[in-house]
Amino acid sequence: MMTIIRQHFHVDYQGQQAQFAIESGELLAGKLPSKAVKLVREWAKDHQEELRENWELAVALKPLQRIAGADND
Repeated sequence: MMTIIRQHFHVDYQGQQAQFAIESGELLAGKLPSKAVKLVREWAKDHQEELRENWELAVALKPLQRIAGADND
């Protein structure tokens, strides 16, 4: 049986971790304050193409490209 993994990205926010779906912005795992969830979803919407490209790199076991965070780091 093959496991299907949804395209997602990881978030670290003030010591908390979460995973969000790339396409929908759905919180898949972890827990963040509601204000942070809103910020992450807005950021993900603006960076969806970059997130998809990094997903493809990850699947191919290639190094990921840095995407500036919501705090522009």
